[in-house]
Amino acid sequence: MKMYGILVCLLLGSIVQGSAQFVVEVSLEQQQYLPGESIVVAVRITNRSGRAVRLGADRDWLTFTVAQGEGQAVPQITQVPVVGEFTLESSEIATKRVDLMPCYGFSSGRFQVCATVRIPSWDASINSDPKSFEVVPGSRLWDQEFGVPVAANDTNSVPELRKYVLKQIHYVPGKLRLYLSVEDIAGRPLRVCPIGAVLSFSRNDPRVDAASNMHLLYQSGPRSFS
Repeated sequence: MKMYGILVCLLLGSIVQGSAQFVVEVSLEQQQYLPGESIVVAVRITNRSGRAVRLGADRDWLTFTVAQGEGQAVPQITQVPVVGEFTLESSEIATKRVDLMPCYGFSSGRFQVCATVRIPSWDASINSDPKSFEVVPGSRLWDQEFGVPVAANDTNSVPELRKYVLKQIHYVPGKLRLYLSVEDIAGRPLRVCPIGAVLSFSRNDPRVDAASNMHLLYQSGPRSFS
């Protein structure tokens, strides 16, 4: 029992020391995202070890744990692209940005993401504190179906239909952001593009031209329009 206690203390001591030498932090640009929108996570790594370390050579040097609600794991669809070797000198800070949206099976709900940085030469791993965010359906303001343009000599094929959808969300408390979502007829988002900040009383004027391009005039400030 005494030997077991000594081993536990030594193990805990090494974990605390590794955490003090390296700090891993996760940040997000906003608190809410639409389904299909890029969820770019910035992982900030601070080296206080007194020596340089090599990172990024292996696919598992940086991994993520994504959970929904009360800790239910979100299924991972594909490998997160993190490979890219670099040297992090002592007292330096490095930031790695990745898009989690195509890598996990996100649905609407509240999520937490935690990053783990593995240092192979030290056989050590450092976890970040979890960061919370939400995937929300957003408020639908307008939508219109359109046909996908085809080649000039293609006159007999049945038009392939898509849908433009204007949505807005509170990307930070008290601020609205306007989005354009291009969806298939079943409502699955194919591409989600942030347009910009809007006022709560903004009257949007979207129009689709003969080439199926969408044009939008909206109020971005008290006396400004975009």
